[in-house]
Amino acid sequence: MSKTISLFSALLCTFIWGTTFVAQDTGMDDIGPFTFNAVRFFVGFLAILPLVFLFELKKLKEELKLNIKYFFRLSFFIGFSLFLASALQQVSLLYTDVANAAFFTIFYVPMVPIIIFLFRKDSIHWSVWPSVVLCLIGGYLLTNFHDATVRLGDSLVLLGALFWSTHIIFVGIMIAKFNIPLTIGAIQTFLVAFFSFIVGIIYEEFVFENIYKEIDSILYAGVLSGGLAFVLQIYAQKNITPAPAAIIFSLEGVFATVSAWFLLNQILDVNNLVGCLLILIGVLLSQLLPVLKNQPSKL
Repeated sequence: MSKTISLFSALLCTFIWGTTFVAQDTGMDDIGPFTFNAVRFFVGFLAILPLVFLFELKKLKEELKLNIKYFFRLSFFIGFSLFLASALQQVSLLYTDVANAAFFTIFYVPMVPIIIFLFRKDSIHWSVWPSVVLCLIGGYLLTNFHDATVRLGDSLVLLGALFWSTHIIFVGIMIAKFNIPLTIGAIQTFLVAFFSFIVGIIYEEFVFENIYKEIDSILYAGVLSGGLAFVLQIYAQKNITPAPAAIIFSLEGVFATVSAWFLLNQILDVNNLVGCLLILIGVLLSQLLPVLKNQPSKL
């Protein structure tokens, strides 16, 4: 039952991420990328904080007795990875389109198992690799990348994918040790808001009137994506290990495409539909093959 709830949490998280790309893009009409991220993630922090006091305050003291230094060290790595990943993705949208950003973000799918294998020397169930290939091919077809040119923004997103992968890995390590997903979510969103504010105050202008103009995009990207979705990710990884989790999160591109079709009346061609199908098959393979072979993945 807990695995089922975690899978549902991962899918809901991915749906929110997929529908947030447009809000991230349009939210910079009047403000800079670091200003947008600072406000967005601070809104996310404010949305999560009351839930921490309601549901985890008592548990927090017990959990931190285990190793408080280790907890805060991991929290910093999680927050800093998320800051770098979200900053690179947000800045990239100034130089590339949403389709390219969605495609190159998917590269965290192969990066997660590779990093785990290289640095932790853990074995990886064979089903991960064909699933990774299917997700990458599906992402390529989904975003119509063959009609776009490679730009500076694409390189930024690709570098950001590295930090999305380290974020997923650190979250997996953290949630295995500390069962306080709301607290972890609140800390990471606060750290991203803080780091973004520091950079933004140096290189950008914080104009409240301009920030207010983007309030709709900020609230959606903040409360749902910056707040709820990342908490759902943390809870999902309680019962889904990093490599399969990364494959599930690659459905972000599918949800982005379907929502664009539904909300913006963008046409889905045959390549888009095949891309959606390949990613879906990749996700199903990563989850079902270890069970069918009765060989649960170690990752």
